[in-house]
Amino acid sequence: MGDALAGIHATWEFDTDSVLIRFERGIRTPRLFQSLRERRIPYAALSSVTLTPGKRGTVVLRAVPRPGADPLLEAAAGQLKESLDPYRLVLPAERGTLAEYYADELRTLLGSDASLPAERFLVTAPETPMHFKAYDGRAGFDGTLVSFRWFWTGASSAKWKAGDQTFPVADLGGIEWRSPEAFEGYLRLLPRGAAADSDADGPGPETVPGGGQTSAGQIQPDQDPSAVVFGLGYGPVHESLPFAAAVLESVRRTQSVPVATAPVPVGGARRDPADIAERIRHLGDLHQAGLVTDAEYSAKKAELLAEL
Repeated sequence: MGDALAGIHATWEFDTDSVLIRFERGIRTPRLFQSLRERRIPYAALSSVTLTPGKRGTVVLRAVPRPGADPLLEAAAGQLKESLDPYRLVLPAERGTLAEYYADELRTLLGSDASLPAERFLVTAPETPMHFKAYDGRAGFDGTLVSFRWFWTGASSAKWKAGDQTFPVADLGGIEWRSPEAFEGYLRLLPRGAAADSDADGPGPETVPGGGQTSAGQIQPDQDPSAVVFGLGYGPVHESLPFAAAVLESVRRTQSVPVATAPVPVGGARRDPADIAERIRHLGDLHQAGLVTDAEYSAKKAELLAEL
């Protein structure tokens, strides 16, 4: 559409295939929005568009994302307050007619699969590296590794005994974020295969945001070295939620990257050495990024060299 619609705390800029949401940096702007700064939302990531009356002489234009399209909302798992919803644009009521026009225009751009959950994330996660202070430790994420460094003033004896922790994204299966604005908030990293393990423990697992399950007997976050707990002023939403979303996006992306398993040519035929060299280089990139284990890298490299 090539137009822009300015509202309270944000401006929506419409492009041919997406809407760019730019958040204001003002003192009244929610800190989560200031942290996000801007987000590009492909129209393919939207399921519907609504326009409703707001509070105190305003109207609210909202682009409703498809389930599974945005790692930020997947990590939040419905825990965000309405005022922190990045898909809401609040406008003065006198701009209602203009907002209605843009709502209608957006609806015409929705895809045929808008009513279906997205098969992958369509909205880009917050950029790394990033870090934040929890109550019992400092969490860091560089894009491939998550680290927890415990504070002696807050960490439990169980965490001190376990020591500082480092988690390769390739070893993770999901995340669990409980808002710091609720009682006993925390961020927990779920190991790959956690869902299957909890099913094997017996009936009674509950669904966990971020793609895993947990059994009723799961260890408490303050005793779990794979979790950091929040407290008053520790792990605020605008820091811990983008962090959780970035980790979740990396986990899903890692899980979707297959290890190269091309068959060896039959009958003793030799492969092009340049092709083999390119395959080994790509395999090395996956290994360096932590997406392939040492054993997988060595085995596959030997298999490729045998084709020469």
